[in-house]
Amino acid sequence: MSSAWGTAGNVYPSAHPLARHKLTLLRRKTTEPKKFRELVAELAMMLVYEATQDLPLHLEPIETPLTVTQGATMAAKIGLIPILRAGLGMVEGAWKLLPQAEVWHLGLYRDEKTLQPVAYYNKLPTEPTVQLCLILDPMLATGGSAIAAVDVLKNWGVSRIKFVGLIAAPEGITALHSVHPDVDIHVAAVDERLTTRDDPFPPGFIWPGLGDAGDRQFGTG
Repeated sequence: MSSAWGTAGNVYPSAHPLARHKLTLLRRKTTEPKKFRELVAELAMMLVYEATQDLPLHLEPIETPLTVTQGATMAAKIGLIPILRAGLGMVEGAWKLLPQAEVWHLGLYRDEKTLQPVAYYNKLPTEPTVQLCLILDPMLATGGSAIAAVDVLKNWGVSRIKFVGLIAAPEGITALHSVHPDVDIHVAAVDERLTTRDDPFPPGFIWPGLGDAGDRQFGTG
């Protein structure tokens, strides 16, 4: 897998034709919430598959109906960290691949005036229970929420963290890697830019983007 983004070479836009197809359907403003939610889950499953290609394995002998052979099982406990509320839609797809994964929720919202994240929910236990965390958030826009989430997880004691989203803006990638260059970023696409106050839309949205992922999932736009 190659990356054309970031000095650390750890930004991975998906090149899979199915990912591009599903993202196109997500972008369409006529896509209804039910279909939008289905597409988010499907695309999340694909992106988590790509993000977990380097998982450590434990080798062990197993018995098949014919003989004994060497098998491999996962050697690390994985945590799924959906950022409320938009990240909730990605859990279903991720869980289909990782049914044994723990899910811990973080509540962050973006102040529309300052564009900075504000934390309102965090129920992580005192000690970490996983070795790898996958942050699930459809949009990597300004990067503020992602940075705040990584801060929380590193303070919790987890050192291996990846961000899994649908689309990212270059500004968000730069912001996240300026603070946490060790965090891999897996998305379906990297878009052109963020909107500014000069655009006829609210600032801080990914352009061309797909609108507000939370509103479109839950029909609240």
